[in-house]
Amino acid sequence: MTTVGLCLPQLGPAVDAGLVRDFAQTAEGMGFDHLWVQDHFLYALEQEGEYGGSAQAQPERYKSVWAPTELLGAVAAWTSTIQLGTSVLVGGNHYPVQLAQRLATVDQLASGRLDVIGLSVGWSVEEHRAMGVDPTTRGKRMDDFVPTLRACWGPDPVEYSGPFFEVGPCLMQPKPVSEFRLMSGMWSGPGLARTAAQFDLWNPGSLPIPTVLEMLAGVNAQRAEGQPPVDVIYRVALESTAGKRLSVDEVAERTAEVRDAGLEGVIVETNFCSEIDSPAAWMSLLSGLEPILKAAHS
Repeated sequence: MTTVGLCLPQLGPAVDAGLVRDFAQTAEGMGFDHLWVQDHFLYALEQEGEYGGSAQAQPERYKSVWAPTELLGAVAAWTSTIQLGTSVLVGGNHYPVQLAQRLATVDQLASGRLDVIGLSVGWSVEEHRAMGVDPTTRGKRMDDFVPTLRACWGPDPVEYSGPFFEVGPCLMQPKPVSEFRLMSGMWSGPGLARTAAQFDLWNPGSLPIPTVLEMLAGVNAQRAEGQPPVDVIYRVALESTAGKRLSVDEVAERTAEVRDAGLEGVIVETNFCSEIDSPAAWMSLLSGLEPILKAAHS
């Protein structure tokens, strides 16, 4: 069975605590399998980086973004059965030792329901600079970021030394309830090689499913002997950042393709739907997503 989850309300002026609570609890009651957060913290008024690998300006919804780990902590308290994940956290927005502690704490609050940690190198030059991170080192920094995280989540005493990060020897608690799976949001050639070397899952979006399968085969051809194959949790937006709109039935059809391809799951993004101008509009949209669930679980 293919799982299906939703991005939490996180972007734009319509988000408030009551909406996030109602959305999370309603999604859990409807039978969705997981809830996801994403990661930005500022909206550059003078944008140097290319959003989404193109000259497209960052969407205005990014003018307000609720912080991911804090949002997950609240949702952990407001729900009881639904799985939680990050799709995706930007490496340059964080330092791995502190992030390891925050995510382990969320997992403890959620009684082990934080399953998948999605990571990518990001695109925002301005966010990297605001964090004191050289944006030209994004890829090499990620190469060191992942093993640092894994070391922090491993047995005490923690000790790690790499080109970017050095830890310990020290004690780091709490630990995750169980081992996290890491999911890559990277698409470039080097990013896919990094996915093959360090990650358990891949999080492509928008691409036709045959293209995803072809690219996934290329990733798995690079896996080291003895490593289990990388699987896919596919991301599909009801409305893209460029304004392309899919009907719920079209998203259900794409979800059925994912299911028939034997891929692990689907994440449905609704943060960019143009009709969302209030919490009520967001909840109304959620109530109409039942066909996607049926497509995934049939």
